[in-house]
Amino acid sequence: MAHGTNALLVGVRRHDKASVPRTMRHRRGDALLAAVAGVFVLAQLLLVRPGMGLGWDESVYVSQVGEQAPASFFSAPRARGISFLAAPIASWSTSTPLLRVYLAVLSGIGLYLALRIWRGLFPARVLAGAGALFASLWVTLYYGPQAMPNYWVAIGALVVVACFLKERAWGVVAGAALMALMRPTDAVWVTVPLLVLALATRRVRLLAALLAGLALGAAQWVIEAYVNYGGLAQRLHDGSAIQGGLGWNWAVDDQMRSLVGRTLCRPCTGSMPNPAITAWWYLLPLLIALGLMVAVRAGRAERTVVPLVCAASAAFPYLFLIGYAAPRFLLPAYALAAIPIADGLLHLVTRPGGGWRPLATTLVAIGLAGHLAVQYNVLDRTVTRSTADRLAWQHAADELHRLGVRAPCLLTGHEALPIAFYAGCSSAAVNGPNANSTPAQIKETARRIPVAYLVAEDGRPAGYARTWRPYRLDVGDGMDVRIGPAGEG
Repeated sequence: MAHGTNALLVGVRRHDKASVPRTMRHRRGDALLAAVAGVFVLAQLLLVRPGMGLGWDESVYVSQVGEQAPASFFSAPRARGISFLAAPIASWSTSTPLLRVYLAVLSGIGLYLALRIWRGLFPARVLAGAGALFASLWVTLYYGPQAMPNYWVAIGALVVVACFLKERAWGVVAGAALMALMRPTDAVWVTVPLLVLALATRRVRLLAALLAGLALGAAQWVIEAYVNYGGLAQRLHDGSAIQGGLGWNWAVDDQMRSLVGRTLCRPCTGSMPNPAITAWWYLLPLLIALGLMVAVRAGRAERTVVPLVCAASAAFPYLFLIGYAAPRFLLPAYALAAIPIADGLLHLVTRPGGGWRPLATTLVAIGLAGHLAVQYNVLDRTVTRSTADRLAWQHAADELHRLGVRAPCLLTGHEALPIAFYAGCSSAAVNGPNANSTPAQIKETARRIPVAYLVAEDGRPAGYARTWRPYRLDVGDGMDVRIGPAGEG
């Protein structure tokens, strides 16, 4: 009995000695990932200006749950996931800085958790490098603290692919549901390769988890399609029409033009940006090839190929099926590709037995420093320009208040939707992607409450507003406005 007890104690001591280093390694790895996420949060708060007002799309999403203005028209392609995410702050506070800080912290937590799920598939330092590469892109930093869905689709993509590879059904459900809640069509494009692979390999449990997650996340969107949009097929058709009609369109050059900081490149004309801005895009295929080579040699091809195929699938509609570009559309692809790229770069700068390769390390460090400088420059210009636009909207709203256009009120015409949000008014449009009214309805409303028609520069008011009283708003170079009969005086 004593001999058995001693043997047991010896075994426990040996187990403890073996497990302590492993536990410490895990803790160090988690701390490294947490550090990357923490720096990401701080960079957002320092570089993206929490006081920057809400953008056009943000005003639509926030107005669904906030009290600053009536809910804006919610067009067919949009999903309410980001509104739900913003609701804990937006539902009781109109403070944009508070909302920005909340979303920045939440985005850091999301990045940490998504990278942590990849532990066991790649070393912690690879994941930390991937997180740093993804988080340092200007588009990631810019949209992390914004009430926009694309960053969260990227986080969901990281979760669903990692959990698929690790065969964790609960994570597959959670990741797919998060993506579908934010942007249902994007969720489908990300998961198509996983669905095909699950079918081909007869992984019934994972296939069921993918379908369940997609259904769970998209349920509200599908129900709303039948309640407000004439059915699912009609909503999909309307969404395609708003995006200019889905079909073969070469948008690769459009995406490259948008890298200069054009948050929406529509129409996407003009010359290509400075080669220093687009250089990293030309290097992506080479870095991906390097990551694949490393993975094959290390015997972990599947865990590298699967995220890359999902990244390609996520990017496909935005590179080849729409006729315009927005950098945020490619965030899921960037997030998934970052892991194999980081794996390849780490292999490039380290020796097989450990230690650094001095020349390779120096060259990679110089390249990354230049890349970061370019990303910061683009981010700074984008934030400055966006802040100016949003200040102009606020100034226009203040001018309208001075003229007596106060809630309840209605704005229509040029940039009516975002300015209406700042003014606390409803908005109306008779054509375009946000069409939700008719001239007759606007004229009738103008007899009851203040209605203002905002005239575009060098533009003319619509026929129904030509007899309304004209005013000049003291905004930038000036903006003409026509105010209906109920708002005169």
